[in-house]
Amino acid sequence: MTTDHSAVRPGAADRRQPTLATRVQAKLDPMGWGAATAEVVSHALRKPAPMAVAGIRLMTGLAALPVAVAGKALAVPVTPPIAADPRDRRFADPAWDANAYYFAVRQCYDLVCRYVEEVFAAGHTDELTDLKARMTAHLLTDAAAPTNFLLTNPTALRAALDSGGRTLVDGAKLALDDLVERGGMPEKVDASAFALGTDLAATPGAVIFRNDLIELIQYSPQTAEVHEVPLLASPPWINKYYVMDLAPGRSLVEWAVQHGRTVFMISYRNPDSSMSDVTMDDYLEHGVLQAMEVVQHVTGSPKVDVLSLCLGGAMASMTAAHLAARGDDRLGSLTLLNTILDYSEPGELAAFVDPDTLDRIDVRMGETGFLPEDDMALAFDLLRARDLIFRYVPDRWLMGKASQPFDILAWNGDSTRMPASMHSSYLRLLYGENCLARDELELAGEELHLRDVHADVYVVGAVNDHIVLWTSSYAATQLFPGHVRYVLTSGGHIAGVVNPPSPKAWFEALPDGSVNPTAPSEWRAATTRHDGSWWEDWARWSGARAGALVAAPKRLGNRRYRPVEDAPGSYVRG
Repeated sequence: MTTDHSAVRPGAADRRQPTLATRVQAKLDPMGWGAATAEVVSHALRKPAPMAVAGIRLMTGLAALPVAVAGKALAVPVTPPIAADPRDRRFADPAWDANAYYFAVRQCYDLVCRYVEEVFAAGHTDELTDLKARMTAHLLTDAAAPTNFLLTNPTALRAALDSGGRTLVDGAKLALDDLVERGGMPEKVDASAFALGTDLAATPGAVIFRNDLIELIQYSPQTAEVHEVPLLASPPWINKYYVMDLAPGRSLVEWAVQHGRTVFMISYRNPDSSMSDVTMDDYLEHGVLQAMEVVQHVTGSPKVDVLSLCLGGAMASMTAAHLAARGDDRLGSLTLLNTILDYSEPGELAAFVDPDTLDRIDVRMGETGFLPEDDMALAFDLLRARDLIFRYVPDRWLMGKASQPFDILAWNGDSTRMPASMHSSYLRLLYGENCLARDELELAGEELHLRDVHADVYVVGAVNDHIVLWTSSYAATQLFPGHVRYVLTSGGHIAGVVNPPSPKAWFEALPDGSVNPTAPSEWRAATTRHDGSWWEDWARWSGARAGALVAAPKRLGNRRYRPVEDAPGSYVRG
C-alpha cells in the first residue's frame, strides 16, 4: 500500500486577541455560568413582588410540613405540601414515602428546589443568561440531593447496617480512588472489561490507507454478494469512530456488512499539539474527500454512499455541497444520524457556544494547541449532571458498589481532543453564525449550498436526544431539494444510533416518497409508528439505491492500497 504521510495543510482560525479579563475567566469560569448566575440573582433581588411570592410559598410549605410528617408517623393519609415527582428515580426507595423522617427530608428538598426555580425565574434577563443560570441551579440542587449523603439516604444506611459497615469502607476506598484518579468525578464504567478489536470495534477488516489525519478501514464481506455501490461511514471526530461499530450484535457497521454492503470507515487521529493549525478545510480535503477517492479506487464504483453521524454528518453534508459546487456527482445517497445542519436552535448546547465562551475556549486551546479531552467530556456530563455524574455518587461512595461494564459508557469514556483551529472555526462558523444553513460557508475554495445537493437523503433523529434535538435535525428536510426520508427513533443521542432490532425498538416515519411538512410538529402528527429498528428500514431504503448485487470482493484493498494492519487500526488507540 502507498501510505500518504504528507503534512496536513495548516491554516489559521480567526481568533481575537483575548483580553486579561477573558484569560482570567477562562481559568475561573470558562463557561460563564458563575457570572450568569450572579446576574440572574441580582435581577431577582430587584423584583420584590415575585421574590415575596416565592418566599411565602416556601414558608407556607415548611409550616405545613410538621402536620404532614405527623400524619405519616401515625399512618394517617396526608396531603404533602408539595407533590412528589414519581419520575424521579433517585427517590425510588419506598422509605421516602413510608418513613416520616425520609418523607420530611424529601419534602424539604423539593420545597427548596421549587424556591430556587422561582427565584431564578424572577431574575429573568435574556435567554442565554437564563439558560446558564438554570444549569448552575440544577447542578447545585442535584449536588445537594439527600440521596448523595449517608444520613439522608435510606438505601445506603440499610446497606451499611446489613453489611456491618463494609459498604462504607468500600465506598470510602472508591471515593478516594475517584478523587486521586479522576479529580473527584465518580467512575461510571469498568472499561477494563473491554478490548478494542475483541469486544468493541470488533467487525473484521483492515486499515488500507493512512494519512496524517485519518485511517481508512475496509471491512471484510460477510455475504457472497454485495451491492455494487460501496458505503463510506463518516463518524464524528469529537469521539472515537467505534460508536458505529460498538460490539457484536450492536454494531451498525456489522449490520450493514451483513446486509450486503461493502463498508469503509474513517478513523480520525487523536490530535496533539502538532495539529493545532489543522483547519476545517483539512478535515474536508484530507478526511472525507480523500476517503471517497480511495474507496472509488479500490471498488471501481463511480458512486459512493455515505453514512454519517453527528459532526460527521455535518462534514459529510459540507462534502456533498462541495462536490455539488464542483459539478462532481460521485456521491450516491447520504444518511445523516442525529445531525444538526441548521444551528439556529442548538438547545442546551447554546450554553457552551456563545461568543464569550468561545473566546475563553480559544484561550484554553491556545495553551496546548488543542481542546483537552477532559474538557469536552465534562461539558457533556454537565448537560445531564443528574444522570451522568450524581447518579453514581450513592452507589459508589455510599454503598461501595464498583462500576460495571457497559459498552456505550466505555466508548463514551474513550474521549478525544480537538485541534484548536478547526474546533474554533467549527464552533464559530456553524454554532455561532449558522453559516452552513444560511449559505454563507466556504470550504476549500468553494461556496457551500445544500440546496445544490440532489442526492437522496435519509435522516434519523432520536426522540430523547439532548445534544441534537430531533426538531433541529428535522431542518435537514427543508435544506436539501431532493428526496429526503426523515425517521424519528426511540432512544437518545447514542442509543438512537446503537439501535439493533429488539422488542422495545420503534420508529416513526411518513410513507416513503411523501413530502415533508415545514414544521416538525406537523410531520410527527402525520407519521405512523412502526415496531422494530430504523436499521431495518434504512437497510431497505439504502439497499434499493445501492445498485445491483455483484460478487463480494475476494480481498481487502487493491494493489495500490494494501492492508497495513487489522482493524480497528492504530489511530483509534491514540
